[in-house]
Amino acid sequence: MEFRQKALARLQSPEELDLPVRFARPQGWLALAVAVVVLAAAGVWAVTGTVTSKLAAAGVLTRTEGSYVLQSPVAGQVVQVRAKPGDTLPADAPLLDVRTPSGVQSVRAVAAGQLVTLTAAIGSVISTGASVATVQREGRTGEPLVAMLYVQGGTASVAVGAQVDLTVPSVPGRYGTLRGTVAGIGQPQSRQQIAAFLGDGSLAERLTAKGAPVPVLVKLAASGTSASGYRWSKAGGPPYRLPSMTPVGASVRLSAQHPLDWLLP
Repeated sequence: MEFRQKALARLQSPEELDLPVRFARPQGWLALAVAVVVLAAAGVWAVTGTVTSKLAAAGVLTRTEGSYVLQSPVAGQVVQVRAKPGDTLPADAPLLDVRTPSGVQSVRAVAAGQLVTLTAAIGSVISTGASVATVQREGRTGEPLVAMLYVQGGTASVAVGAQVDLTVPSVPGRYGTLRGTVAGIGQPQSRQQIAAFLGDGSLAERLTAKGAPVPVLVKLAASGTSASGYRWSKAGGPPYRLPSMTPVGASVRLSAQHPLDWLLP
């Protein structure tokens, strides 16, 4: 009965339509104003602001003309080795003397360059077409090294002139990173194409394990004061020159983008 009486009393009470209604507290207006300002600032930043990111890639220090694998044109036993890794060879220079059924014949360099690897030794038996050496072509004396990177997943955001930081695993970390800039971007290459350029089939196989990568040529920043001849981020770099075919890891600074670009197709 008590509940019924309260319900009837409420029905009989005036609707109080003449009283003012409070739609929001002052604190609510303040919160709304802050939210509007934040959203407006985010919109302006999305249109006018820029964001930079980096792309990781693997590569190798080499010469612009690449390397080639020297294959023996004869079969027989090696009786003399005429060169050693690091030697600079003119075209047609003899590397090996091989005893064949028709007499001793020489295995010669196809093109001028620096001998990088030599797999044959005195006493070893080689067959016709066997790979016996890797020679790095040199277009001119003292030609500087470059970094050839192989990027997976496309290079749409990589631009010529982009800054590159190169980590050289064989160089102590206290010397920092090697500095360079992107000088050129190629088309996706197969394992055979990479092997032909680098003169190293096993390296080419590792670089193409996830598909055909895009080659990116990086020009190293020169330095007249460092022993290596190139600019480093710390301590002037190592007190020695870097050999060709040195593996490197790279961090390429991509082109700056507006945050709004990420939302648009």
